[in-house]
Amino acid sequence: MAFASKKLLPRECHFSTIEKECLAIVWAVQKFQYFLYYGKPFILETDHQPLQYLGKAQFQNGRLMRRALALQPYRFTIRSIKGTLNVLADFLSRHAV
Repeated sequence: MAFASKKLLPRECHFSTIEKECLAIVWAVQKFQYFLYYGKPFILETDHQPLQYLGKAQFQNGRLMRRALALQPYRFTIRSIKGTLNVLADFLSRHAV
């Protein structure tokens, strides 16, 4: 298990919620790609339920489509968890430096 955080750029602050959540997933996977890229499946937990369909949906939104394409080389399962169970990640997102 690992945690990381980053502050959004000014232009990213205007993204919709699903775009921000998807951006966070892509950023995290790329940050930890050394550990994830070798074909070993991993579980990605999020409290944003619509992202469960990231690998299956056909998006009309270009940003989401590009992010989904960036994740294709990885073998992962997105699991939705309740926000109340996502306490540490929630803390990091509110206190990013």
